Amino acid sequence: MEKTPWEKSVEFHGHACPGLAIGFKASEAALQVLGPTRDIDEEIVAIAENDSCAVDAIQSVLGCTIGKGNLTLRNYGKQVFTIGSRKSGQAVRISLNFDVMGGGNPGETKDERMQRILNTDVNRLFDTKKVDFDFPKRAVILKSLKCTQCGEGVMESKARLKDGAIVCPDCCEDSGRRW
Repeated sequence: MEKTPWEKSVEFHGHACPGLAIGFKASEAALQVLGPTRDIDEEIVAIAENDSCAVDAIQSVLGCTIGKGNLTLRNYGKQVFTIGSRKSGQAVRISLNFDVMGGGNPGETKDERMQRILNTDVNRLFDTKKVDFDFPKRAVILKSLKCTQCGEGVMESKARLKDGAIVCPDCCEDSGRRW
């Protein structure tokens, strides 16, 4: 039997939780505006303003991933997502309605909070508005250069010059971080 989108999200993330439910419902809100299409080849672009469990649902439901270059994390600690469709040129900013969810109910269990999120209509759960959106360029594969200090490969766009030599960001900053 085919798994539901929620079940697929739980499987991808590893467990069911309120954060995953927020991302799942945010994805539903985006699909209501942009059309019911999961990303195939960078057609949908998402910017998540947090690094919470919600982002895993964005990946699972919408098909946006960091590796494909159509998911960007801007960790501002906000349950806010901007999601756009290259095909339609439309984008929507989806923010968790603080007046509805607030800081949560102290007497509520995690499962109760998750169920409340999943059972709340997306139009009540989120403040959603269409926005102008500058779509990022599609992902480009760049060549790698060898860092002259640690010997590891570094993407050309991330390489730095230090005393005339090509170095990776870690070696440029002399962070001492050597895994």
